[in-house]
Amino acid sequence: MQIENHKTDILILGTGGAGLFAALHAKKANPALKVTVAVKGLLGKCGCTRMVQGGYNVALSSGDSVERHFMDTIEGGKWLPRQDLAWRLVEGAIERVRELENEIGCFFDRNPDGTLHQKAFAGQSFDRTVHKADLTGIEIINRLMEQVRALDVEEMEEHRAIELVPAADGSGIAGVLFIDMRRGVYRFVQAKAVLLGTGGGPTMYRYHTPSGDKTCDGIAMALRYGLKVRDMEMVQFHPTGLLGGANTRMTGTVLEEGLRGAGGYLINGEGDRFMTNYDARGERATRDVVSRGIYAEMRAGRTGPMGGIYIQMSHLGPEKVAKSFPGMVNRCSDCGFDLAGGRVEVVPTAHYLMGGVEFNIDGSTASPGLYAAGEDCGGVHGANRLGGNGVANSTVFGGIAGDSMAAFVAREGRWRDPDARVIQQGVARAEYPFSRPAGAIHDLREALSQTMWDDVGVLRNRADMERGLATVGSHRSALRDMGVPDGDRRFNLTWHDWLNVESLIDISRVITVSALARDNSRGAHYREDFPEAGDLHTSCYTRVSADGEDLSLEMVPVSFDIVRPGESLISGEAGRPPVQVAN
Repeated sequence: MQIENHKTDILILGTGGAGLFAALHAKKANPALKVTVAVKGLLGKCGCTRMVQGGYNVALSSGDSVERHFMDTIEGGKWLPRQDLAWRLVEGAIERVRELENEIGCFFDRNPDGTLHQKAFAGQSFDRTVHKADLTGIEIINRLMEQVRALDVEEMEEHRAIELVPAADGSGIAGVLFIDMRRGVYRFVQAKAVLLGTGGGPTMYRYHTPSGDKTCDGIAMALRYGLKVRDMEMVQFHPTGLLGGANTRMTGTVLEEGLRGAGGYLINGEGDRFMTNYDARGERATRDVVSRGIYAEMRAGRTGPMGGIYIQMSHLGPEKVAKSFPGMVNRCSDCGFDLAGGRVEVVPTAHYLMGGVEFNIDGSTASPGLYAAGEDCGGVHGANRLGGNGVANSTVFGGIAGDSMAAFVAREGRWRDPDARVIQQGVARAEYPFSRPAGAIHDLREALSQTMWDDVGVLRNRADMERGLATVGSHRSALRDMGVPDGDRRFNLTWHDWLNVESLIDISRVITVSALARDNSRGAHYREDFPEAGDLHTSCYTRVSADGEDLSLEMVPVSFDIVRPGESLISGEAGRPPVQVAN
């Protein structure tokens, strides 16, 4: 099998907020660097950042503070976040939002006095979410894409990364093996530094918000490469995903929590508001709490005709709703629903992976030259991500990684000779489905999504998860027994569907193994058989590594290096926490 070869200084996988910010910062740090961005789809037209509706959390207003934002993040994450990363997030968000405005060219909504408008998001003690109506992600990505294309950045669109390739001498990363989806050929790109910024995307669940091409490929590659992942049991379900009816890709699409922050009601099938039965904050409780409340109503049978519950905004005034949330109003209208003046049926929908690759505050990983940022990474959010912290995470750490990679290349970057054995293994793995009889890949993906929804979903218990783990194993066996027709490799979408399902099955196993190991309830992970949070002072996070087909798990104590459970940085005069050094 012929493999094309290519060289670059910095290779960036993914073109969401993390990838594009990394490209910009790397080029600004050293314009002479050859920077290449590679994406599974089209630049600026795919990924999760573009789909962000709600906004960007940042402590700007009088009365708010970095310390307050930090405490909301730590408490929302149920004391599992890595605290130096959380602090860097909230501190860096101020710098980054100014950069987005003044250098990138984003236009965010403003108050009459000219200050940035910041709306309410659930689980936060202050209204701090900067936004552009409910189309914030499109604004950020469009402006970032313009900036990247104004620079000398090489683009590799519709290139699927299939293997992180180490150096032959074990000294770090050598490059990445791709499938050029347009031409159906393999390409190895040798790079002095690589960023893993492909995003997560928990699309192994029946209801999910990301587009179907987001299949956790980056995390699966990282595990095969030998990196460790943490917090993988922490799958965030957004409470309000649109129920569009059978056979529509709109089902699962987020109706963002700015609706609830603005005063929207959640109504069950009997016409009653119910969230205060589950939490005193009602609809403005954190996402995990609201998702469980909705799921409990569904399980009790108090549902609408499609099996969900309703969100209602009409009491706020249809014209006001249409002006404040034009994107969602139009999207619902396209599906035949009236968000501004009626009720829309919704369901909890898998939205975000809090877990991912372990990384350091400068974006580096355990492998020299390999960096990571965005949803591929774990540690920033702990057990639960606050709405509005996601795009902040991607852009803050994407920019940091870009600066760090430029510095790394200047300091010690070199092209390393690749481990040819890993390249050949990567090709053999990708070619495998052509050696098996064609099967129903779509049906298998649907079966996997039902398994994860039923057995490792919003509410969990040991018996269900053990059944789910066994069933995921049978799905893996079924995948190994089926293949795709051995024909033209160009734009062979059935082939890529097979590879998508392989990644989803691999990460579904990791999620389930991690969830079985956590015998308490924290944030997005709720065990009906262990409903208590456990002792916060002895909190541990899950860490998983892979050795071929085998997974190893350990429970690692959380380091409370800025604030400990029972303490707060905002009780009285809050001082700036000490500077933290990357581990």
